[in-house]
Amino acid sequence: MLKPCLLSAALTVAIPFANAQSLLFTSLDDAIAKATEGQQIVGTVVLVAHKGEIVYHRAAGKSDRERSRLMREDDIFRLASVTKPIVSVAVMKSIEQGKLDLQTPVTRWLPEFKPRELDGSTPTISIHQLLTHTAGLSYGFLEPLNGPYRRAGVSDGLDMGIPMQENLRRISSVPLTYSPGTGWRYSVAMDVLGAAISAATESSLPELVRKQVTGPLGMADTGFSVVDSARLVTPYQDGGTRPLRMTSDAEVAIGEGSIRFNPDRVWDTHAYPSGGAGMVGTAGDFMKLLLSLRPDSTHRVLKPETVALMMRNHTEPQVQTLGPGWGFGYGWAILTNPELARTPQGKGTIQWGGAYGHSWFYDPVHDIAVVALTNTAIEGMSGAFPQEVRDAVYVALNPKRL
Repeated sequence: MLKPCLLSAALTVAIPFANAQSLLFTSLDDAIAKATEGQQIVGTVVLVAHKGEIVYHRAAGKSDRERSRLMREDDIFRLASVTKPIVSVAVMKSIEQGKLDLQTPVTRWLPEFKPRELDGSTPTISIHQLLTHTAGLSYGFLEPLNGPYRRAGVSDGLDMGIPMQENLRRISSVPLTYSPGTGWRYSVAMDVLGAAISAATESSLPELVRKQVTGPLGMADTGFSVVDSARLVTPYQDGGTRPLRMTSDAEVAIGEGSIRFNPDRVWDTHAYPSGGAGMVGTAGDFMKLLLSLRPDSTHRVLKPETVALMMRNHTEPQVQTLGPGWGFGYGWAILTNPELARTPQGKGTIQWGGAYGHSWFYDPVHDIAVVALTNTAIEGMSGAFPQEVRDAVYVALNPKRL
């Protein structure tokens, strides 16, 4: 556990907690202070819910360091892959309504989308395979800098502003990395699925998500366009001694590849609405989505049996998504073995992140939900911060004590 320390008043928005409750989260305060004051991240909004109620909420650090603007709880973030679970819920709602079917080939709605295997054959790709990233597709940032997606000019949904049909053409021009249904690889599948569901429902993806998910759940600040530019946080990227302010042609190393960011994409009306990375929103809005998944939620958009299907592992036992002990469901990773994953989270926990610097999870066993949005890529997603937040939450909400 980190040593107790007080968060700097200059970096923190005061939160009205009862003294006893506040003391529970000393370790979480410490983790946030370490990350912001130590300049691992520039700013963050962290929310914790237990048994359906918000028990911790904090905005810390800066939303714009150069302008000395403090982070606020209602600030709006570029969500990156936090988009995926929102769009996945919209897809599953459309399936409930009979507008889509999990096993139907995507060519029913996108007849020209026919990526080939290495032998030149054209396999069938289903909606289920797109939802679970088992379709044989890839992401450019997962490949070497001269990889096939980069050579073909495929957009990962974070960079260039090109039309959807052009990106689908570019994706189709690249051979599949494996036969659909025989492997797992994180990919542009949700962008393809966004185009398919738009065609199936004869509605734009932004309109559909608003009608199926964000509208019913009251997620007023979340969508494919910014509702209040004054609340949009400034993005930063990992640097040497401290994070660097992102430019319109930012490139951030990750693994053997790199992610290309264009923060201005959010203003580009010619950029396709990326079902995998294109939304903006607030931490509070996304928490509403997580809480709608609880079995006794009174604010839900999906039937309990649909949620159960989404929270089931749909990958083979040997597949590792977030590492050992993690599989994949519909829209998120599924914790299949907490001991193997070395985590205090309960079996069946769903979790994912976002490349702009975000992490979140919902643990149905201990009824804990956490949303931690930051404005620092990649540290806020894959650095020490998400794990330290997670561990601090379980120190506070110790299941054995509760």
